[in-house]
Amino acid sequence: MKLTREDKLKVLLTEIEELIQFILECEEHFSEKIQQVHPKYVESAKNLVYYQALKTKKLNNLQKRLGNFGLSKLSESEAHIMASLRTTRAIILSMLNEKITFPKHSLSFKKSRRLQNKNTKTLLGYRSKGRRTRIMVTLPTEAADNYQLVHNLIQNGMNCARINCGHDDKTEWQKMVDNVKMASQHLQKKCKISMDLGGPKIRTGKIAKDAKVIKVQRSTNILGKEIKSIQIFFGEQTNDSELPSIPLQNYNPDFIKENDELTFTDVYFKIRKIKVKKMDKTGFIGEITKTTFFETGFPIKIDNSHQFFIGELDEKRKPIFLQENDILLIKKEQVEGRRATISIENEVENPAYISCTAPQIFAMVKVGEPILFDDGEIEGIIENLTSEELKIRITRVPLKGGKLKADKGINLPKSDLHLPSLSEKDKENLPFVLQNSDVIDMSFVNRSQDVSELLSILETENIERQIGIILKIETVSGFENLTEIILEAMKIYPIGVMIARGDLAVEVGWDKIGRIQEEILSICKSAHITSVWATQVLENLAKKGIPSRAEITDTIMAQRADCVMLNKGPYIIRAINLLNTILKNMKIKATALKPMQD
Repeated sequence: MKLTREDKLKVLLTEIEELIQFILECEEHFSEKIQQVHPKYVESAKNLVYYQALKTKKLNNLQKRLGNFGLSKLSESEAHIMASLRTTRAIILSMLNEKITFPKHSLSFKKSRRLQNKNTKTLLGYRSKGRRTRIMVTLPTEAADNYQLVHNLIQNGMNCARINCGHDDKTEWQKMVDNVKMASQHLQKKCKISMDLGGPKIRTGKIAKDAKVIKVQRSTNILGKEIKSIQIFFGEQTNDSELPSIPLQNYNPDFIKENDELTFTDVYFKIRKIKVKKMDKTGFIGEITKTTFFETGFPIKIDNSHQFFIGELDEKRKPIFLQENDILLIKKEQVEGRRATISIENEVENPAYISCTAPQIFAMVKVGEPILFDDGEIEGIIENLTSEELKIRITRVPLKGGKLKADKGINLPKSDLHLPSLSEKDKENLPFVLQNSDVIDMSFVNRSQDVSELLSILETENIERQIGIILKIETVSGFENLTEIILEAMKIYPIGVMIARGDLAVEVGWDKIGRIQEEILSICKSAHITSVWATQVLENLAKKGIPSRAEITDTIMAQRADCVMLNKGPYIIRAINLLNTILKNMKIKATALKPMQD
């Protein structure tokens, strides 16, 4: 039987009332945790619980039916869940000709906006005139000795200076802090100081200085096109010409003559031809037509029965070159990594190996789990493991092969890792950070216990001034446990969340990062806490001086956050200026579309 309009409204009314009752029951379930939060976060903690409760319900059908009546679909209600539900309930009652009085809410629409703005101001300071979103900038090492750079950053719109404690040392950090304070005072613009604790970042270890390699590259024209071959002197000793020189071992001029074509397989397994152009008493002049990497000990074949070898070259630290299906060993012992050794027959005698900075992961990973290096540039799978070594089968590399360097990030997105969020180095740096910063950035927050550890330390320090905390979410665990993490962090005021999109994208997958960063923004909005949009914002502009179109679109999306973080680069002032302009333009657009209010 077809329902009448009145019947449909009554059904909607019942569903709304059931939702209100459901989220109140959820509040009761979290009552103990809500009671423990800072007084300024009580209403926000309740609203966060309400939001998470609604997420467990399938509301698509309800939202559609509400929309059919011109009612709020609850899709923009994150910041004021109860007010939206009760207002919707009141409107439905009025449509049913019931006498109603619109309810007063402890967390109204207007109050939720004011609360969000106040919390952000407390954490990150005043916004710049003409825009809502703050700008945070990671200071380069240069900022320690270049006061003018810091002055220009603040003058052009930086609201918060971020110091990465994973780089430099306390001497440089102190100089940066002093320069920020001096420039702020001179410009009469308050700039907060945020110090980033590195956390348990898993990185590749050092690489041995055993790569005795010379790169010989053809010259190019103004378009970057290689236009001619290059000549090299090969011999037992260097010659007097200005040609590049490659020393030889076991050289015998009796086996070669002019115009012969010699075969050579270089460091990156590329087969190269060397044409003999001119013979010399101690060697010969050869010609190559492609960029070639020569390494000590590599053979140059004359024919099937004769060859000689590259002589001793200077040592360099060269990356480990990897191709699909290669084997890479990760050593628990902190040894310097080495590239694979190749036989004369071009077969791998010993696979490449490298250490990692977190040997405790060897007891936490399993065979078959994926592993990623260098922000996901290189992918592999754990094929075998022992207590001292992981055997990795490389499954994906860039088109021209992967070059794995020292100090590059390692991600294990499917592994159940239990690493402390505060490393020993972080604990050593914490007294300095507490004394000199306004905000602590806590990296790799995976569970509420990580926050509890930091809060315990802060409690014992007896800090007299207000210290804010930014929780960096960069793992699957951090995202999945975000509600519990925020409720625990709400014991202190103020707090914020950084969407660290670099590691997070690698962890969750490129296909999911868009949805997940949106969800984190919604969670922050429901808790009225500051959101920071970070990683690769205008990075091409900051580093190379020209933005990509995708970066501009990303920046426009970023203005929904309370703060946008820029990374360091030689063109960082240009990046700040463009970001400042974009954010101001978006603020004007939002204001123009905003309905008039009494």
